[in-house]
Amino acid sequence: MQALFIGQAYIDITFLTDKLPSGDEKSIARDYAVSFGGNAVTAGFTCAKLGIAPDIMCSQANDWLARMFLDMAASYGISIHGRKVRESSLSFIMPKDGKRAIVRCRDDDYLHPFQHLSLAGCRALHLDGHMPDAALHYAQACREAGVLTSLDGGAVRDNTEELLRYIDVAIVSARFCEQLGLSVGETLDYLRSRGCRVGGVTLGDEGMYWYEGTGPTLHLPALDVPASKVVDTNGAGDVFHGAYVYSWLSSTQASWSDHFRFARGASAHAIQHLGNEASLPNRENVRTASTLWPEKPVSAAF
Repeated sequence: MQALFIGQAYIDITFLTDKLPSGDEKSIARDYAVSFGGNAVTAGFTCAKLGIAPDIMCSQANDWLARMFLDMAASYGISIHGRKVRESSLSFIMPKDGKRAIVRCRDDDYLHPFQHLSLAGCRALHLDGHMPDAALHYAQACREAGVLTSLDGGAVRDNTEELLRYIDVAIVSARFCEQLGLSVGETLDYLRSRGCRVGGVTLGDEGMYWYEGTGPTLHLPALDVPASKVVDTNGAGDVFHGAYVYSWLSSTQASWSDHFRFARGASAHAIQHLGNEASLPNRENVRTASTLWPEKPVSAAF
C-alpha cells in the first residue's frame, strides 16, 4: 500500500438538463453519466488513473450498487476496505452554467468499527473528514510513522480542529472559510496555527491562495478554460487533491508549487467532461491542459 484514502463512497448520477420537472411532469436529460463519487474516493481514483493505485477505506453496503462500485475500483487496481452500512449512498448531480446542484442520499450509519490496517509501505494518507473516528486514528498513526497526511477541507466537521493537529497538507474550500467566519487570509493563519506545514484555500475560477512553512502567502491562478468548454465542475476539486497526492508520491523532491500546478492541470481537464470517471486525467491530459490554457488574470488580492 503506497497510499490510503479515507472517505464516504457514493454512486454519482450526473445529468444535463435545463429544467427539473415538478408535479406530474417528465423530462428527458440531454446526457448523463454514472460513476463512483465521494471526495476522497474520487481523489483516490484520480491517483490511480495517473499511475499510483491507492487503497481506499470507505462506506460499503451489501447491494448491487456496492458491487458495481467494487467492479469500478477493481478496474483501476484499487483495493477497497469497506466499512459496512445498510445502503449504498447516491448523489444526483445537475451541472449548469459552471455550477452544480446536488441531492445526496447518504448512509453513514456505520454498523461496525473501522478496520485497523497495516501502514507498512504507506507514504501518504488523504482524508475528506468523513468517517471521523477512522480519519483521526489514521492521521495520528501516520503522523507517528512519518507518513504525509493530507486533508480535503470541503467543510468544517465536528473533529476538524483536532484532526488538523495531525495534518501536513490542508487544502480547504471557500465554504470552510465561511463556516469559520474567517477571511481567506485569516483561514490560512488558522491553518498555520494548527501546525499544517502546507495550507491553501481554493476559490474556483479565482485559483488558490496557499503557503508553505513560514513563507509568504502565494497565489496560484486558475487556468482560463473557455466557458464553452466547461461541462461539469463537480469533482474538479477532488481531482485536484488526488493529483497533488500523486505528484508528491511520484516526486517527493519537487516543490509544492510544482505539485499544485500539476493538480491545476488535472482539474482543468476534469471540468471539460461529464461525470467523475470521464473527468479523470492521465498524465498526458494534464500536460495538455497545463500548456493549452493560459492563467486567468488576477482580478484582486484576497
